[in-house]
Amino acid sequence: MIKLTRDLNPDEFRQYYFLKEELKDFCRLEGLKVSGSKQDLENRIIHYLSTGEELTETRIEQHPTETISEITLDSKLGENFKCSEDKRAFFEKEIGPGFKFKVNFQKWLKANPDKTYRDAIIAYNEIQNSKEKTKIGKQFQYNQYIRDFFENNENKSLEDAIKCWNYKKSLKGHNRYEKSDLDILKKG
Repeated sequence: MIKLTRDLNPDEFRQYYFLKEELKDFCRLEGLKVSGSKQDLENRIIHYLSTGEELTETRIEQHPTETISEITLDSKLGENFKCSEDKRAFFEKEIGPGFKFKVNFQKWLKANPDKTYRDAIIAYNEIQNSKEKTKIGKQFQYNQYIRDFFENNENKSLEDAIKCWNYKKSLKGHNRYEKSDLDILKKG
């Protein structure tokens, strides 16, 4: 397994998988900001490895969130929708205790500010009943790997999948599942 140090060049860095915690540890050690998403940390580190300088980030002006004193079925979702506890409670009351702010639903909420909560409930049910799998974001390579592993190996265990993942992420190159990853299971 390769160690993340300032001696890596940006191209080498991109060829390996690092956990978010490893990225944060590196940033702390080098005096870089540790906040943000995994993608933010990777961008910060790539810039640092390229230039030796800290990436100066411009702050995006935050828009105040709209506060709805009472949410009704006819209330508009509004710009910059935030998945807050009051909204979760509303959806749980209307949809049931199994309600979750899943990724596809969150995207729908943010893309439809002029829709009502009634529209959102209809959309939630359609999304839940859809056979389409949620696209897993690039930053969640582990999740994608595990999904792909089980699509190809229904008879294997999660322990097997994790062993294959740990092997795969230690290699240079991509972290997508390949049938040859199973070879590590034969080695013991």
